[in-house]
Amino acid sequence: MKIVSLEVRQIRVRLKRPVRHASHSRTETENIVAVCKLADGSLGYGEGVPRDYVTGETIESSLELLKATDWAEQFRPTSDFADAVAMAEQLAVKPVQGDDRKCHGNAARCAVELAVLDAYGRFYGEPLMNIARMLTPNLYEPRESVQYSGVILSGKPLKIRALAMIYRILGFRHVKVKVGVAGQDDPKRLRTIRRWAGGKIALRIDANEAWPANEAAERIRELEPFRIASVEQPIAHEAVAELAEIRKRIQSPIMLDESLCGMIDAERAVQGGWCDLFNIRLSKCGGFIPSLRLAEYAVANNLGYQLGCQVGETGILSAAGRQFACSVKDLFAVEGSFDRRLVEDALTKEDLTFSKRGGAAPMLPGCGLSVRVDPVRLDAVTVRREVLFGG
Repeated sequence: MKIVSLEVRQIRVRLKRPVRHASHSRTETENIVAVCKLADGSLGYGEGVPRDYVTGETIESSLELLKATDWAEQFRPTSDFADAVAMAEQLAVKPVQGDDRKCHGNAARCAVELAVLDAYGRFYGEPLMNIARMLTPNLYEPRESVQYSGVILSGKPLKIRALAMIYRILGFRHVKVKVGVAGQDDPKRLRTIRRWAGGKIALRIDANEAWPANEAAERIRELEPFRIASVEQPIAHEAVAELAEIRKRIQSPIMLDESLCGMIDAERAVQGGWCDLFNIRLSKCGGFIPSLRLAEYAVANNLGYQLGCQVGETGILSAAGRQFACSVKDLFAVEGSFDRRLVEDALTKEDLTFSKRGGAAPMLPGCGLSVRVDPVRLDAVTVRREVLFGG
């Protein structure tokens, strides 16, 4: 079976409420959606969320990079799903000059890779979760459901107390707390959250690169009395090598996020002793298969890993995350599937939102991504459309 066309769309999606953290604030998101068509008419969809402060990508740079890439040279007819997966793993965007981390095209590549895998998965009758069984059998552990993490952003004390208590009552196991936001008293907030969330919930903190390297250890130690499960990206990527020394001065595990965008980052982190955990996000890390490879590398080097998400992702990327989470074992935490609670413009006919009961969400039955994209809704949020291959 061969690919006959590939197009990419720039979409603009409204958020139901502002999302703020130490690095950015947004009320809407601009994403890219790729659409892959096979010779039999099967359609596959993929999504990427470019973030210039993470991988150096913007919407414009992603679209231009996709247009500059020779897709005809990379596409070939496939004989079965394993063959399609092998082809998808080799897909690459045109190299970006000066990109020594090889991550400036990750969101763009993710969108195309997911669209290709979704189309072939539908044609061959295979869900994406089976890719873990094929490529990383040591990680493969299918499960019927998964529990997502809650999140507490900046906010007024009353709201913070209420959220912490709600997560406790509903049985959430993990909650991420954003720290390092200007004007916020983090020790006071963590004390309040721990009191109202109780002792059983694992509290992870995420600084989004907010702290100066020479202050990070002290900031973290101030929060350690509240039993934090991990500290995500406490300092800027430019200073990431300082984490080797910071780790010696604290007790909490360090998780890389903005500094973990691909295998080059992972190898440098292991060699430098920079972290204990990887935050793997499909768009940030270049797609489903590169994310599996990062999890595999983490295990080989005695590191933990979690599945993260992109703020503003639609049901397309959330479905890919669900396929990943329901197939990979030993995830430290799982983030995402905020769909109905955050995204104003739903693109999938299925509701991917996790339930109020502990953040639980079921395995997606079906093939490919196992969701149906509504073409009318997709057209409504499309800002720009480009044909990359075929017509």
